[in-house]
Amino acid sequence: MELRQLEYFVAVSEEASFTKAAARLHVAQPGVSAQIRQLERELGQPLFDRSGRTVRLTEVGAAVMPFARAALGAVTGARLAVDELAGLVRGHAAVGMVASCGPLGLPGLLAEFHRVHPGVEISLTEANSDVLLDGIQSGRLDVAVVGLATDPPPGIEVQVVVDEALVAAVAPDDPLAGSRMVRLDALQDRALITLTRGTGLRTAVDSACAKAGFRPRIAFEASDPNILADLAAQGLGVAILPESLGAARTADLRPLTVTAPALRSKLALAWRADTAPGPAARALIRHARAALR
Repeated sequence: MELRQLEYFVAVSEEASFTKAAARLHVAQPGVSAQIRQLERELGQPLFDRSGRTVRLTEVGAAVMPFARAALGAVTGARLAVDELAGLVRGHAAVGMVASCGPLGLPGLLAEFHRVHPGVEISLTEANSDVLLDGIQSGRLDVAVVGLATDPPPGIEVQVVVDEALVAAVAPDDPLAGSRMVRLDALQDRALITLTRGTGLRTAVDSACAKAGFRPRIAFEASDPNILADLAAQGLGVAILPESLGAARTADLRPLTVTAPALRSKLALAWRADTAPGPAARALIRHARAALR
């Protein structure tokens, strides 16, 4: 019995699919199936019921599952113990962030990590989400807070931190100000104010407009959502903003719910899944995931 077989066993159970488990583990699906069959032969009993549309644990599989999880947990614990004994005296962790992640408290998160692991050098880069994701894939970054409008690229795992609607915000004297909602196609001829290309918010806007059959008329772009709000408050166009920011600016803006379709964007913690990072980066990823849960 190998740890790899147990890892595959747990993944297939959690995904209820050999194909999805293989995608999650970044291995070929036949390899997962072969390892599970080998484990079943060794145990002498089937672990999965494959007769339905989804894969389910058999009674034997359910009995084995706690022991499989315990074995994998023990391996993770051993790695953590080694890292802790090493003290992470040396190491470097490269972090990325989008400009709009201020409310997440990233400076405080990094400061707390530094107090626990003072020997780790941390670098911080600010960029648009597309640049940050490319940095993770290439290994220039270990972890980043990114904006997402679609699924992450292959080989990148994410933990969604914020998932909220986007609103159309206008000045109080705008003709739309008396409404509570607006169809996306009603903004076709309006000057829009959005984040720059490569951000999750902008990707959400461009994709939704393309599906609605028109190209958005972008009048102003900025990297800070607060600047978008300020421009809209001056009557320069319709700002597409996170719902939370629109709600905070009701004194000088009127946020409208966008329909047909609704717009959404996410902030997520992202890291590379297919390459094991160094101990410093692993520690920072664990710390960030726990802090942003």
